[in-house]
Amino acid sequence: MTLEISLSRSNIPLVTVAFIFSHELFALSPLRTFTIINFLLVFPVVFTGSSDANLSTKFYCKTCPKVLPIVKSVVESAVSKDSRMGASLLRLHFHECFVNGCDASVLLDDTSSFTGEKTAFPNNNSLKGFEVVDKIKSKLEKVCPGVVSCADILAIAARDSTVFLGGLSWDVKLGRRDSKTTSFAAANSSGFLPVATYNLSSLIQTFKAQGLSTKDLVALSGAHTIGQARCISFRSRIYNDAIIDSSFAKTRQQNCPNTSGSGDNILAPLDRRTPKHFDNKYYKNLLKKKGLLHSDQVLFSGGSTDSLVKLYSKKRKAFSSDFAAAMIKMGDISPLTGSSGEIRKNCRKPN
Repeated sequence: MTLEISLSRSNIPLVTVAFIFSHELFALSPLRTFTIINFLLVFPVVFTGSSDANLSTKFYCKTCPKVLPIVKSVVESAVSKDSRMGASLLRLHFHECFVNGCDASVLLDDTSSFTGEKTAFPNNNSLKGFEVVDKIKSKLEKVCPGVVSCADILAIAARDSTVFLGGLSWDVKLGRRDSKTTSFAAANSSGFLPVATYNLSSLIQTFKAQGLSTKDLVALSGAHTIGQARCISFRSRIYNDAIIDSSFAKTRQQNCPNTSGSGDNILAPLDRRTPKHFDNKYYKNLLKKKGLLHSDQVLFSGGSTDSLVKLYSKKRKAFSSDFAAAMIKMGDISPLTGSSGEIRKNCRKPN
């Protein structure tokens, strides 16, 4: 059998050590038990980048039973008014989990003691949805003050946005707590957040550093089936990339000048076919060399991820299922639990 022993404390990520035995745990002799303990003491332990310790889909059942309908109501209202908000809320959850774990640090405004993540290069003038999170938090504080974390709000809002735009639902694990500080340097450093110019190898390594597989990378990239990107993000792609459909490049060039600083904030849909609907058209675009970002198209460019792109382009259910599983896995990245962190009263500042 395989026995997994998991240890966690404070902010230290979950430790998982696997042992191979021929008997069930309850049948182990005292000598075998002693051997296991000595193994833990003698051999070095590897820390993984994620942890789901203390997270549960039923975490607020008794303390705040209305949390799910409240978040859903606010999200659906916001996305119905502006479909782009669905992509923004999904992206917020992604960007916050990849920098120091899912602890809502991305929501913090600058203070006299730290500079927040909002103005880091991958986030500046790009991340949206903060006001929606504020509204959700305000409503929850009236119903169950000091109970629901901002980190959990982001996780639920990402799921509800996906579902409202046509994606598959999943059970969100809850129980995260909020960080008291943030790191501009981490958010601004290469290796934490993938950027539009990354090649396939860089993307794989960035996701691997978070405990996410290549399959997770391709599935989560499918979030680009909704939302838009700025000209500054895809200018190099449409003027310089070799693997791009020429007619698609010319169409995008009409609204994105090949001059730095000119039209930088002009938007184009990440999925040219159904930008307001969560489906698998994103992968169909890649097959035709019509991915908007370089980091999109490298997923289908003769590399190791080609087969997954083909699969998801043909089987929407496979994509939806793998996307949901990857979102759950991403939500497990180094959460603060137990007595670590806090439950912020205002998502923009520490208590």
